[in-house]
Amino acid sequence: MEVVDRTAHRHLTEKVDHMPTLPWMTINPPATPEVQCMVSRLEVKSVLHAPAFLISSMSLWRQARRSPGIVGVALKAEMLKGVFWTSSAWTDKAAIYAYASAEPHKSTVARKRKVMREATFAFFTAPAAELPMSWEDVQRRIAEERAAQQ
Repeated sequence: MEVVDRTAHRHLTEKVDHMPTLPWMTINPPATPEVQCMVSRLEVKSVLHAPAFLISSMSLWRQARRSPGIVGVALKAEMLKGVFWTSSAWTDKAAIYAYASAEPHKSTVARKRKVMREATFAFFTAPAAELPMSWEDVQRRIAEERAAQQ
């Protein structure tokens, strides 16, 4: 008979349920000393929208991984808060805009806009040697961007 540590199992399950994370994945090592970064905080109006939003987010994460100019990408979901964080690095701004205007990103954004409470984006240049960014750095940059918008 197998003995199961239910406390450990519950702890692991809660982490998966609350904060699914697709950790930083370097797709193309940076060819220059600096990269163009984009970080985002996306919040849905209700946690009831979070599962479908996560599925859509994962589709866009896969699209980003295949996009020209991508250096690396990560996604973190705080499901019980309905908050999603992204971090990506690109060769240049043109690559970011090409990704954003391509399918499925373009139609997904239009479709999901109605369930969004708030979306904050920050764009900046960073040394390639500092990749991957920590989630704390992502949150700090978003907080700075939100403060600048007020």
